[in-house]
Parts: sequence; structure tokens; C-alpha cells
Amino acid sequence: VAYLVIFHILFVLFVWTYWKSIFTLPVQPGKKYHMSYADKERYENEERPEVQRQILAEIARKLPVYTRTGNGGIRFCDRCQLIKPDRCHHCSVCAVCVLKMDHHCPWVNNCIGFSNYKFFLLFLAYSLVYCLYIAATVFKYFIKYWTGELTNGRSKFHVLFLLFVAVMFFVSLMFLFGYHCWLVSRNRSTLEAFSAPVFQNGPDKNGFNLGFVRNLQQVFGEEKKLWLLPVASSQGDGHFFPMRALCEAQNPLLANEEQWEDDGIDEEPHGYSVYQNIRVHVRD
Repeated sequence: VAYLVIFHILFVLFVWTYWKSIFTLPVQPGKKYHMSYADKERYENEERPEVQRQILAEIARKLPVYTRTGNGGIRFCDRCQLIKPDRCHHCSVCAVCVLKMDHHCPWVNNCIGFSNYKFFLLFLAYSLVYCLYIAATVFKYFIKYWTGELTNGRSKFHVLFLLFVAVMFFVSLMFLFGYHCWLVSRNRSTLEAFSAPVFQNGPDKNGFNLGFVRNLQQVFGEEKKLWLLPVASSQGDGHFFPMRALCEAQNPLLANEEQWEDDGIDEEPHGYSVYQNIRVHVRD
């Protein structure tokens, strides 16, 4: 009975997180990031690239946008006709710009981004535990089959099939989940891991890295009781993210945080709030 209760709890969490990963639509940038009709007409009628960049820079001054293109220009999506917020990318499959886009996942047939990244991580975690639980409960019957104690022919096939599939998925999910845990600990998306975000001072792979604890809170929220449940609890609205350089200006201790992480120390300075940084930077 205990095995069945645990099995069904894991099964419900697995299906719940899978459902949320599939049917939570990716969030698109707000209206203030879209170009007005007048700005769009002025931009499209201008043929000189340097003047077009200047027009985009004028529009972006009113927005909390800090990342740039490789040549230092404002990140603009010509298909969606909008200024891209930080960490936002255009998904060619969904044909929309997605806030904090991580990747487009064919297994859930959805774009993984700000709105469902937590659900995707929980889906990987519960899938991993689910496969491990199945493999562990079936393994003793595999031993019986191996020693010849299992005489039922049909049971032999079921045991072998379940163990093989569970172990196969467990191994593949372990690497994928481990990789995304590493990304969360560094506050990077899959896209940012392959191509570092570019700021006004150049590329910086740790541009959004605020330390392990705050990186974790940015994805899962500050209420720990909600961390393991597939309910929305991520910080912010996906349009702006605190940056390491701006946070260091207010708290110089963060400048040494990367060295602390290398030494296995990751303490959170007292009196520091991510939301305080958000309010300050948006006003600026």
C-alpha cells in the first residue's frame, strides 16, 4: 500500500508539471516595448543604418533595457516590431518574442521561458524521481528473474521492459536536469550559456549572476513552501532582471562573490533585496 501511495503521488506531480510545461503559454513583451505607428514609420522610411540605430536608441531610453547586440546597438525584432527586453529572444517556431527565452522544447511542444521555466525544471525533477522509483521497485524482481526464481513468462517481459525504460530515461534526465541546475545556479538561460549577453561594456556571461541563493529565488520565488509545487512564484514580470554590475555598485561585496563560490562559500549579505534593485533601476 505504501508503494502505491508514493507511486501515485509521484505520478500526479509528474503529470501536473508536464501539463503546466505544455499549456503555460510563453509570455510576450508588453505594449510599451512595441514601436508606435509614428516611430515605426520613421524607422522604416529611414535607409541609413546609423540613423536607424539612433532612432532605436531614442526609443529605448524610456525603457529598462541594458543588453545590446554584438555591435553595441539596441536589440530590435524586425518581425515583431518591438524593442527586445533583456533576455528576450524571438522563437522561430512559435513566431513570437519570448521573455527570458531558454529554448524551444520539442518534448513539450512549447517554448520554455519566463512563464514556465520553473514548471519545466520541476517536470525534469519529478520525471527523474519517478523513473528512479520505478527502477528501484522493479529491481528486486529483476534479481529474481536473473536467479531463475521468477517463473511467470509474462512477468519476465514486463520486468525487463520496465527496468530498461526506467534506467534509460533516468540516465538521460539526470544529465539534462543537472545541466539546468547548473544554469540556475549561474542565472543563465540555455541561449546565454552558448552566447553570453552583451552589455554596454561588452559581453559578460555572469551579467545576471547575483549569487546562488538569489539566483534560485529568481526562478522559484522567496516562499520556499511553493518551490516544489507547479504554481507561479518566480520573481518579477520577465521584462527586467537585476544585473550583477548594477548590484555591485550598491553592494561592493558582490564583486567578490564569484571567488566565494569557488571556495564553496555563498552567503547572502543582510539587508539586501532584489526588489529594491528592481525599483531603483526601473526609475533610472
